[in-house]
Amino acid sequence: MKKQHIKHRLHTLAGGVFSLGLLGATPIVYAEASAAVDFHIPAQRLIPALSAFAEQSGVQLLYSSAMAEPLRAAPLNGRHSVEQGLGQLLTGTGIGFRFVEPGVVTLEKKAAPADPASPRSDAATLAPMTVTGSAEYDSTDPYNTDYNRPNAVTATKTDTPLMQTPLSVKVVPQQVLKDQQVITVDQALRNVSGVVTGSGGTGTFFIRGFGNYNVYRDGYLNQSQWAHTEDLENVERVEVLKGPGSVLYGRTEPGGLVNFVTKQPLNTPYYSLRQQFGSFDHYRTSVDATGPLTDSKDLAYRFNLGYQSNHTFQEFGGDERLFVAPSLRWNISEKTTSTFKIEYSDIKELGRGTVPLLGDRPAPIPRSRNLGDPWNIQEDEYFMLSLNTVHAFNENWKLQHRFNFTNHTLTMSGKFPTGAFSPVQPNGNKTRFFFAQNIDDNDYQHNFFNALELSGKFDTGFLKHNLLIGGDYYRTDYRATSAGFTPKTGDTTNIYHPIHQPGPPAILPGDVDLGEWTLPWFGLYAQDQIELPYHLHALAGLRYDNATSSWRGSSYPDTSADKVSPRGGLVWQPIPEFSLYGSYTENFGASNFYDWSTKTPLPPQTAQQWEVGAKTELFDGRFSATLAYFDLTKQNLPMSVGPAITKAVGEAESRGIEFDLSGEILPGWSIIGAYAYTPFAKTTKDSAGFGNSGKRLNNAPEHSGSLWTTYEFQKPLLQGVKIGAGMQAVGQREIGYNETAQAPGYVTMNMMLSKFWKIGASRVTAQLNIDNLTDKTYFGSIYSYGPSQYGAPRTFMGAIKIEY
Repeated sequence: MKKQHIKHRLHTLAGGVFSLGLLGATPIVYAEASAAVDFHIPAQRLIPALSAFAEQSGVQLLYSSAMAEPLRAAPLNGRHSVEQGLGQLLTGTGIGFRFVEPGVVTLEKKAAPADPASPRSDAATLAPMTVTGSAEYDSTDPYNTDYNRPNAVTATKTDTPLMQTPLSVKVVPQQVLKDQQVITVDQALRNVSGVVTGSGGTGTFFIRGFGNYNVYRDGYLNQSQWAHTEDLENVERVEVLKGPGSVLYGRTEPGGLVNFVTKQPLNTPYYSLRQQFGSFDHYRTSVDATGPLTDSKDLAYRFNLGYQSNHTFQEFGGDERLFVAPSLRWNISEKTTSTFKIEYSDIKELGRGTVPLLGDRPAPIPRSRNLGDPWNIQEDEYFMLSLNTVHAFNENWKLQHRFNFTNHTLTMSGKFPTGAFSPVQPNGNKTRFFFAQNIDDNDYQHNFFNALELSGKFDTGFLKHNLLIGGDYYRTDYRATSAGFTPKTGDTTNIYHPIHQPGPPAILPGDVDLGEWTLPWFGLYAQDQIELPYHLHALAGLRYDNATSSWRGSSYPDTSADKVSPRGGLVWQPIPEFSLYGSYTENFGASNFYDWSTKTPLPPQTAQQWEVGAKTELFDGRFSATLAYFDLTKQNLPMSVGPAITKAVGEAESRGIEFDLSGEILPGWSIIGAYAYTPFAKTTKDSAGFGNSGKRLNNAPEHSGSLWTTYEFQKPLLQGVKIGAGMQAVGQREIGYNETAQAPGYVTMNMMLSKFWKIGASRVTAQLNIDNLTDKTYFGSIYSYGPSQYGAPRTFMGAIKIEY
């Protein structure tokens, strides 16, 4: 129906009932409930929002004006079915709806029956009904354009409003990942305060001053070898819990926990194909397909694929990636659902090189120079399968079982400049070491995870409880054959005139080291979220962990450790738009293994954190912000103090202020930002006796932050055009723990431009991103033992995406 032939129709029926629909010169063609429509409706009073909905969807709405007059509608943007869109528009209003005939919908209060005094209380069109709107809009809708997420699951393992969570949580939603064309973990995490890139760019990251290279996918620990890089092709959003999370998740690093929430099978068909192309011969193809497999929608699937090939700005550098992730959801009964997922990735990286230290700074060599060799290669092959089954006993109680298996195989071979323990000579000569892993093609890292959780809601007097009780078992089996570490005669290059070897050296049987170990642990945990009078919300949790580690066929002794870890917090929310919170958490950290030089086990890592903060949610929930102060102390931090020598420092502490914001300020104007001020991040007790007490922690800048904003034009002439810009700033960072070398601070600028067109039932989007707009030369990642890596120069990334 052409726009110029449409006239708005508003009829007042008996009893003050409104009928909203369309009237044109041609017969009215009403939309079906499942029809997909592009909506652009800002948050506003409900009656004009319903009018806009009727015009944009082609449905006729019947409702009471008295019922709708005092209410406001939630924003509705993007492509949705009529059923999904109306459910989102009515979120929080207490109004339900049903289709009484094709294209005709009645609205009514969901709670009590209609007022008997109303002249139309017995009208058939206003009878009690069941709400059919989408309850999972925020977490599953492919067309959701929101930058803000009011709820998250990572902090509590329940779908809890962030305003009522006594912890700092940052969510990076799908639209931010799309607008920034995010591919790697570090690109996603630059939107989160207190997070900076660690070694390798995508392998590790630091949160609140402490390193971390383990991430979670849908709550599963995806522990892997240090060089594993995650693919985000099937990731719906990234949730970051600041501070310790071991009370619910077991052994974790105390700085924070990164959880990738993956895409789920949907009942509404959706298909997309995206082709990216950019600087350094970058090409990436992405596929996303989902929908029901049966008419009853008891079976639904999702399939994600990503293939990428590219060179890099560094000579000899290049990547090739393949990622495949099919999943199947089966509604076994009305109360039981199982979801089965498989992920497979194969990532090859060629020629990756590092920059050694020259004095107290990384050596000033060109960004393109590689001090490694052309044959340097790293291949990371990863396979995962998971099964998640949920059984609801009733509307308040459910039982969930989760199983996960992963297998990682890491193959490496290359020569690399040695660390800070072997400095660059005055003439520019620098020794190198050869390292290879998976010598006999029989290495592996198997991870098994099992968890059983019971959750339920109940009341005790005036207290409302949300109880979670569970147990989990995690096991890692690891085998690695490696050769190298020790520099050989002739393994020398020059930072000004590099010397490259034609191929890898011969590996003799005596050069090969074999490591085999097993790390099992189990935990029992309980958590209660309690709603109290006077707008108070309390959280209390407790966990018991028992962990062991053993080396097979070696002289390393077995280790064993257990700990009880508590967590508690309180939120006061005097008005819906504002809350204050405070919390205390203890942490049982990752295994420290051994001091390789003496073969003695290091004591287990532990941590404690105090945190207070304030949160706000404005503009009808479209915008949120969190201000937090934390004081985090960690015991037995492992530190490399020489080649193959690791010690456990007695205690390290970080404290500071973090600020995060995200959401929509005005219709079409979205923003996400982060800032961290960490004035104190130091070793406070040096039990290893290496003189580190009082020195700043590695890779913990005093100031860091980012800001990203986009605007989608609302006027018809430029409708579908979006522009965006952003920046990232990171202050000076210590390289290593002895404060003898630093990586300078930097600021980079980014931009984007996109335009979408509606072509029939499809949407076509063209997009261009420019990262590091000013071509800043900077060190994006650093290693604790000395070398650094340059960040990418000015980079262009284009994309064409088709959705329907």
